[in-house]
Amino acid sequence: MKKVWLLGFGFFSISITWSLYNAFVPFFLEKYVHSVALISFMMTIDNYFALFLQPWIGNRSDRTATRFGRRMPYLMIGMPLAAVLTMLIPFHSGLFTLLLFMMLMNLAMSLYRSPTVALMPDITPEHQRTKANGLINFMGGVGSILAFGAGSYLYDLSPVLPFVVAGLITLLCLFIVSRFIKEDRDGVNTAAANAAAGAVADRVLQPEELVLPLSRPARVSLKKQLDRTTVWLLAAIFFWFVAYQGVETLFTLYGKHHLGLSEQAASFSLTFFSLAFVIFAIPSGWLGGRFGKKQIIILGVCGLMAVFALVGFAENVLLLRGLLLLGGIFWACININSYPFVVATGNEESIGTRTGIYYLVSSLAAITSPPLLGLLIDLTDYSALFYAATASMAFALVCLLLMKGRATEVNTVHSNKA
Repeated sequence: MKKVWLLGFGFFSISITWSLYNAFVPFFLEKYVHSVALISFMMTIDNYFALFLQPWIGNRSDRTATRFGRRMPYLMIGMPLAAVLTMLIPFHSGLFTLLLFMMLMNLAMSLYRSPTVALMPDITPEHQRTKANGLINFMGGVGSILAFGAGSYLYDLSPVLPFVVAGLITLLCLFIVSRFIKEDRDGVNTAAANAAAGAVADRVLQPEELVLPLSRPARVSLKKQLDRTTVWLLAAIFFWFVAYQGVETLFTLYGKHHLGLSEQAASFSLTFFSLAFVIFAIPSGWLGGRFGKKQIIILGVCGLMAVFALVGFAENVLLLRGLLLLGGIFWACININSYPFVVATGNEESIGTRTGIYYLVSSLAAITSPPLLGLLIDLTDYSALFYAATASMAFALVCLLLMKGRATEVNTVHSNKA
């Protein structure tokens, strides 16, 4: 698991950048734009890039063959670009330059997000992937805590500081991941291939065995990945991300305008959600391996649905933060187990492709949710945010209950192995 911890720095950089982006960029935008729906739409720019780019890049990384590996070239290009552009965001001179820096930064992030995520199953045996996902999401959760906690303090000193620090951290994380993760050495399939090659080397090869391997893997069909079980799972993922992304994007504005919190206090409140997620990330991975991914995800969906319903009635900041703390635990049950569950419905050759599909659906939810919920807030008031999130979690639960077939069988088998 040492390599998984090191890979976690890639997730750490992604998490800290997105958390800062979602927490503080709305404050930049509201200086120029006075509609919550329009601000929400502008905050979803990254997801439009992800919608088209990440499935294609994930699929392409499955077929990439370089001396650096399949995934690493995308990190080596995307992470430095994202770091520089993140640091440029607070130096905007108007709405045009702000949107320009946002779009370019999001484009750079889209280049390496799917390959970074796909590296986890690449270097981890299937029966350990749920636990590994817990470890790397623990690192990502630490990034969110720093973004909302330390980031709030830095933002109070200067709006520039959180973004500069996030860019520098991204560069440092690239150095760590590229220095210590070697795909040709650490890949699960590579290790098996090397073992097979060693066995072959101990005997005399037959003429028909003297065939050079293909330098590039075969193309993976996107359409063939969408069996009935996967479609219901992806539908559930869509609905719970509609709830989560809407709340994450609009919460600081909700805290400021509905609860009367300061900008710093509103962003700091999200620290409680992230803190609980971090604390429970590793246990939820263990629970998914022990009792089954689907069962723990259903538990998380039911719990988070109840939390969102109660937050709508919370007027006291202490009660609000207590509910967010509980919500972070249930979100860990969902988020830690969902990606390994998606990967488990396919084969090893389709990991990058299925990663791209996973982010396609989550990005589609992120595109849909903030503008829709923002428009709902414009038409009513901020109290509508958590009522809508509760309804979306209920739809996710229905999709999970309708899901049957191969993924459930795979999940049961591997749960028994664990």
